[in-house]
Amino acid sequence: MKKVNILGVDYEIRFSKEQDDPRLKECDGYFDSTTQLIVVVDPDYDVMNKHDIEAYKRKVLRHEINHAFLYESGLDMRELSEETVVDWLAIQFSKIAKAYQIAECLD
Repeated sequence: MKKVNILGVDYEIRFSKEQDDPRLKECDGYFDSTTQLIVVVDPDYDVMNKHDIEAYKRKVLRHEINHAFLYESGLDMRELSEETVVDWLAIQFSKIAKAYQIAECLD
């Protein structure tokens, strides 16, 4: 089991088969702030004709880590301007990069 610290909150990272997690039938990954869990699909099939499934899983993991960072920062993407997101990234990037390294999802 791998964990990553997101702004002081430890999130578990889990790779799961679609048949083992019904929520993955509608998406390739999600984060659950109530259980501090990040889940990424571990497909038995070619996801959207991707040839490098491992690279795709790392991309999905980065995406879900970003959602968790935004949540733990108290930000709601539906209410953010482009400048707010750019400023937020400038402030949080080093922490995000460290989380990516720990989660081993950098390309």
